[in-house]
Amino acid sequence: MRISIFGLGYVGAVSLACLARDGHEVVGVDIDAVKLDLISSGRSPVVEEGIQELTAQVVGSGRVRVTSDVSAAIRDTELSFLCVGTPSNPNGSQSLDAVLRLTEQIGAALKAKGAHHVIVVRSTVQPGTVDEVVKPLLEQSSGLKSGEHFGLCFQPEFLREGTSIKDYDHPPFTVIGTEDERAIAMLRTVFGPLPAPFVTTSVRTAEMLKYACNAFHALKVTFANEVGRLAQSLEVDSHEVMRLLCMDTRLNVSPAYLRPGFAFGGSCLPKDLKALLYIGKNRDVVTPTLTSLLASNRVHIDHAVDAILAMGRPSVAMLGLSFKSGTDDLRESPLVTVAEKLIGKGVPLRIHDPAVNLSRLIGANKRYIETAIPHIGTMMHGTLEETVRGADVVIVGQTYAGLGQQLRASLTAQQTVFDFVNLPDRATLPGTYRGVCW
Repeated sequence: MRISIFGLGYVGAVSLACLARDGHEVVGVDIDAVKLDLISSGRSPVVEEGIQELTAQVVGSGRVRVTSDVSAAIRDTELSFLCVGTPSNPNGSQSLDAVLRLTEQIGAALKAKGAHHVIVVRSTVQPGTVDEVVKPLLEQSSGLKSGEHFGLCFQPEFLREGTSIKDYDHPPFTVIGTEDERAIAMLRTVFGPLPAPFVTTSVRTAEMLKYACNAFHALKVTFANEVGRLAQSLEVDSHEVMRLLCMDTRLNVSPAYLRPGFAFGGSCLPKDLKALLYIGKNRDVVTPTLTSLLASNRVHIDHAVDAILAMGRPSVAMLGLSFKSGTDDLRESPLVTVAEKLIGKGVPLRIHDPAVNLSRLIGANKRYIETAIPHIGTMMHGTLEETVRGADVVIVGQTYAGLGQQLRASLTAQQTVFDFVNLPDRATLPGTYRGVCW
């Protein structure tokens, strides 16, 4: 395939070498004459294991040429990757200067070309940028229509500096954000042979995925370092702790808990976090990430309560009270906190939890509920149908077998379902639907 790459920084230079190695004819485009001279002489502008040898090899093969002429690069190729920088402004916002300048030039080149072309944005950009900024600017400057005269995609890159050739050849997955089937087919030809899943999704999802991945990497590094400092203060081998932690691929290094939902609670997580923070405080170990967890959890609860109150203090039916479906454990239950806050704001509330029988509560559970909501007995109802009848808002805080069927039979078109659990088949529910963080 004939491919042009705009921006010969880290991603662009490595992609150029790897694509040419795989047999494609590649045109590298940049405004920096030094980078163009380096590549044309068989040298890479980046430092990377194996990149100098690979660049010399592909330039020598005749499959690589470089230019500063955007129009010529578009004219002579059928697929383009935008890999220009999007650096931070002083206030933390993203500078799109290079993206905008190049987009306008590419649009003009498309107008002159008159043949179908696929453009893939690989620069990390804020969600909405491709649809709301790049696409309109391309259409305006070219006079053409996206999806008809040219294809437009976003493809996040997951290349780590120092191992980017290995990462290119063995990616975790290839993610393409677009609805353009012609563009997908072209990119499948290029990246389909790689030993990884080829995934298509929406443009906005692909844009957000890049930020989510990098934030998660930063979180993991910081978490491991904070655990390391705490372990050091206790004379514990932190590397052994983390080695064993990573051996758990069912709960720790796994999709477990990595699904947007409601706040955590129960008798373990809040208690052990508090204990860990106390250990750090006593030993003068500062742990900002760990310290933020409980505060972030409270913000998530407040977010849900505020959304309900914004509806004008409606009558509310809450399905679920314990911290987790299938248990009667009310200790540190975020749903109890929600109930407590709504009652405090004068919101009429009815509650149903098939696992909670107030007459059987004993010990810590009994003391907790008597402290948090001493008059809860008047709000508890025995059936879902009775609980939701006449309520303006129905909070689904737990899930169990048959719940969807009961909701479809009991709800009306006038009610709003506020989902905390990511209900399946929610499109079939009567009334208005909203998710707690989706």
